[in-house]
Amino acid sequence: MPNRSEPRVITPALLRDWALPVPSGGKENRGTVLVVGGSRFTPGAVLLAGVAALRAGAGVLQLAAAESTAAALSIQVPEALVVGLPETRDGALAGDPGDQLAALVAEADVVALGPGLKEIEETARLLHLVRDAAGRRTALVLDAYALGALSHEPDLLVGSGRPVVLTPNLTEARHLLGRDPGDDLDADAAELAARHDAVVSLYGHIAAPDGQGWREESGDAGLGTSGSGDVRSGLLAGLLSRGAEPAQAACWAAFAHAVSGQRLVPRYGRIGFLARELLDEIPHTIATV
Repeated sequence: MPNRSEPRVITPALLRDWALPVPSGGKENRGTVLVVGGSRFTPGAVLLAGVAALRAGAGVLQLAAAESTAAALSIQVPEALVVGLPETRDGALAGDPGDQLAALVAEADVVALGPGLKEIEETARLLHLVRDAAGRRTALVLDAYALGALSHEPDLLVGSGRPVVLTPNLTEARHLLGRDPGDDLDADAAELAARHDAVVSLYGHIAAPDGQGWREESGDAGLGTSGSGDVRSGLLAGLLSRGAEPAQAACWAAFAHAVSGQRLVPRYGRIGFLARELLDEIPHTIATV
């Protein structure tokens, strides 16, 4: 493992010195985010991730989800191109979706894989498709079941040269580590970053493969709500789409996610706000750093 540096606390001052790119021109200059996920029973995860990507500055949004949910998603997110993909009998996204998904992946600047997926074997097939179809500089954000699939093939993305960010929660980190996370999440994030050759964002503990680390300390209990992780993954994808580097996007996303939650506390208290309510806070949080 590379020599670790002492993690730096993410503050507004640190972020101001690490300013996000501000693309000029049309929506194409802000990049295309493709979110691949959902099942017959969890289309909301794709919606949350996709809208978060737009709120973070992505120019074009595409959603690939279970065919039975596509019409509803296209109405709920009229800003997006929505593509319905084949399902298994249980409503999971099928691991052999055909050429349409591969074509979308090939044209995307960022692919977020995982929100709302189920069935690990089907997800593993989707992960292989995304890896093979993505361009060399296409950024990948892996979350949820995509991380479970990666845990079975830890070298799958090593040495690919493309930007990759992993966003595990503690359960997903346990699968990736092969053990329970310890008390030092900075060390666990660094171990995963070195193992997978990727930036890792683990509960606000962010590590890069070169040993650099950062820590977000503003998060509170309210973020531990259903769908919150989908928002964070989409937020990160949107920042990558507008041109941020992986570690930069992970740090900004962790901060914007946490502070957007703080902004909801006066209305809802420390707990009780919903993941979808984070979405409207994201642009203002980023703009006022």
